[in-house]
Amino acid sequence: MKAVRYIIFAIVGLILLAIAAVAVAVFVIDPNAYKPQIERVVEQKTNLDLDLSGDIGWSLFPLGLELNDVEATLDGERFVALRQLVAQVDFWSLIAMSPQVHTFVLDGLDARLTVAEDGTGNWTRILPEGETPSADEAAAEAAQEEAAANGGDSGDVLAFAVEEIRVTDASVQYEDMATGQSVVLQDFSLLASQIALGSEFPLEVGFLVNTGQPEMSVNGDISARLTANEALTEFAVNGLDAKFGLSGEAFGDRTLQARITGGAAANLENETASLDDFRATLANLELTTNLDVEGFSAQPKVTGDLAVAEFSLRELMQTLGMDEVETTDPEVLNRLSLSTKLTGPAGVAELSDLTMLLDDTTFNGGARYNIESGAVAFQLKGDALNADRYLPPPAEETGATQPSTSGAPASAGAESDLLPLETLRGLDLDIDLGLGELIISNLTITDINTSIDASNGQVSLSDFSGKLYDGGFQSNVNIDARSDDPSWRLRAQVSGVETQPLLQDLAEMDMLAGAANINIDASTQGNRISVLRQNADGTVNFNLAEGQFTRMNLTRMACQGIALVNQEQLTTTDWGQTTPFNDMKGTLQINGNTLDNTDLVAALAGMRLEGNGTVDMAASEIDYEAGLRIVGEIHRDEACRVTEYVENVVIPVECRGNFTEDPAGMCSFDGSRFRDTLKDIAANAARAKVQEETERAREKAEEKVREKIDERLQGEDGEKVKDAIRGLFNR
Repeated sequence: MKAVRYIIFAIVGLILLAIAAVAVAVFVIDPNAYKPQIERVVEQKTNLDLDLSGDIGWSLFPLGLELNDVEATLDGERFVALRQLVAQVDFWSLIAMSPQVHTFVLDGLDARLTVAEDGTGNWTRILPEGETPSADEAAAEAAQEEAAANGGDSGDVLAFAVEEIRVTDASVQYEDMATGQSVVLQDFSLLASQIALGSEFPLEVGFLVNTGQPEMSVNGDISARLTANEALTEFAVNGLDAKFGLSGEAFGDRTLQARITGGAAANLENETASLDDFRATLANLELTTNLDVEGFSAQPKVTGDLAVAEFSLRELMQTLGMDEVETTDPEVLNRLSLSTKLTGPAGVAELSDLTMLLDDTTFNGGARYNIESGAVAFQLKGDALNADRYLPPPAEETGATQPSTSGAPASAGAESDLLPLETLRGLDLDIDLGLGELIISNLTITDINTSIDASNGQVSLSDFSGKLYDGGFQSNVNIDARSDDPSWRLRAQVSGVETQPLLQDLAEMDMLAGAANINIDASTQGNRISVLRQNADGTVNFNLAEGQFTRMNLTRMACQGIALVNQEQLTTTDWGQTTPFNDMKGTLQINGNTLDNTDLVAALAGMRLEGNGTVDMAASEIDYEAGLRIVGEIHRDEACRVTEYVENVVIPVECRGNFTEDPAGMCSFDGSRFRDTLKDIAANAARAKVQEETERAREKAEEKVREKIDERLQGEDGEKVKDAIRGLFNR
């Protein structure tokens, strides 16, 4: 028992001796006497000039050191300054051989960082050029890294505990001379207390950030509860509430509010992370999610849900100071939302139960993204979309257009490329899209389906099909973007599409009716609209089984020509506005901006329409010559009777002009070509005259023969003939 008592007395004595020694050091040693030596060492080892103008003080309970008014300059300019630094260690933890930081205070920090025009930062000049760690320092660092890699087995784990960390009134100025960008962090404050590994502790952060390009200020206020295990492999954030106020030139006199709430956790050993009830808001935009990530370093596996609450894009853009999107319907882009679940195996992110809302249109489907290869698969089905509502409004007419001195059409500006070729070459897509109804360019298309595949610079839009105007279409488009001059190929089939409502809705043209059947096989090359049109080449075959020309009466035009031949006047006044036909067909040859047709044929009542001509798509001009070949009776008007003189002749019709201005007024009787028709009529008349004279001569010769026969029958020869006939029958 005495031995134990002596040991206890010895320990107490050592503690008292240590306390006394520390007390003597604190009260006897004046640290201010060492300021010149400290400043000199810093100046010798670095390029900094250190000025310890304030007092250096000791404290005993808790044991600590206090620095006041410290400044370091670099090349004559302030690099860092400090109003006060307090570092205190719990005295009794030192006695217990388990040191714990009691308080760490940093007040009035002012750091100034600059980047020169050559891209070097001033902090890189702190150490003299060529300064490298000594061999002993390098060996010591290697030993520390090895010990850390071995999990610190070489010694006991130091228990980390801090009573309080407090940073107040800190600022950092950053300026980049090359870009002109400047960032200032000011009024930075941080408060954390009761910090201990394995236990939850509170954290509060506040700051103000100002940027020069663009001019913007961010006022932040963050609070949370943090946890870290003793091995520093597990971290958690709970009760996160981060508020930000954004203001600046782009926002006018408004302050934009943003907020982040929720919790997060990460385990570095298991490579797992999670977001719990995570919510982020920016003005009227709100995103919520719950996510779990496994194996985030190599092949992450993501599960959870993600939602963007319904919001107005117009309101958000206005709040962000962005230019307003001009649309034909100003009420669109006011209802947008998204919700989905995240699933999939490791290395693949899958969106399932995907629902997107765009105003009155709802899309459903899913998506798949391969993180390693970048391949994207997408399936989306929508109900109804009026795309015309989202197009820019029609340009207002400002008066007559000034004539072009060069004779070339006016250009709205420099033409840009259609396709981002480099982006296309890197795509790996497999997309299936569907839409119940689409209104575009005033056309109504239903049951739309298509597949888009992209790989190695080749893009294919296959089985693009739909229904419109009692018919349907199916097409395939292939784009080869492997070169800087991409090639395009289009194959399309249109069957049974009613042309009258189609043309009326598409271009407000009412000149043709009937069910159209069209086959298109075309190709082109280029990456700009003008180049694609110039290089276009292909064939369009068309057929309308039964239809009519509306707002034009070809029968009246033909009768005008026939009446001229008959040298009479038409008496009919009610001609109507249409011309029915059967089986109109032909071929269009695509040659750049020009469509050539040489074989138009259509069957009309008593006529056959034949035509050929060209259509200039660039100028919207048509130059077409048609002929109405008379093959039978075409009208009840007596002046339009078909005689042998006009049968099988052609009544010429011409169609010329801009088909976007007055389609119905383009076609008329072609008087200049009627001379050829008159030649045909004259030839017919001459043939009829010859035939008439020939018939008359034949009839006259037959009559003379009959007269001679009758004369002989009346004479002696007649009796002989009669006896011969009687003998023949008596036999």
